[in-house]
Amino acid sequence: MATVLLVIHIMVAAALVGLVLLQRSEGGALGIGGGGGGGGGGGFMSGRGAANFLTRVTALFAAAFFCTSILLTLVAQRDSGGGGGLERFILPDTPGQSAPGGGTSPLEGLQLPTEEKPKGPQVPQSQ
Repeated sequence: MATVLLVIHIMVAAALVGLVLLQRSEGGALGIGGGGGGGGGGGFMSGRGAANFLTRVTALFAAAFFCTSILLTLVAQRDSGGGGGLERFILPDTPGQSAPGGGTSPLEGLQLPTEEKPKGPQVPQSQ
C-alpha cells in the first residue's frame, strides 16, 4: 500500500513541476505554455484559455499532492506502530501521560544524579 502510494505521490509531484514550468510567468522565465497564438479572440487554447486551463489543472494536482502527502504520513505512522505525532497531544492513551497544559510531566519521577558540594574553601594539596 505504501509503495503504491509513494509511486503515485512521485508521479503527481513530477507532473506538478511540469505544469508549473509550462505556465507563462510574469518574469519571462520558461513560459512555454503561453504565447500570443495568432488569429482568434477567446478560443480554448488561446493565451488566456491555456492559462486558465493550466491554472485549474495545477490546482488539481496541488490538491492531489497534499492528499497523497497526508496519506503517506498516516500510512507510515500506522506501519511504525508507534504513537508519535498528534495522538500524543490529542488522545493520550498511555498511563501517566496527559495532554499538554495539565496533568503529569514526562520528567516526573526521574531521579537525576546530584553532586555533593564540598563545605568550606578547597586548597590544593602539595605532594
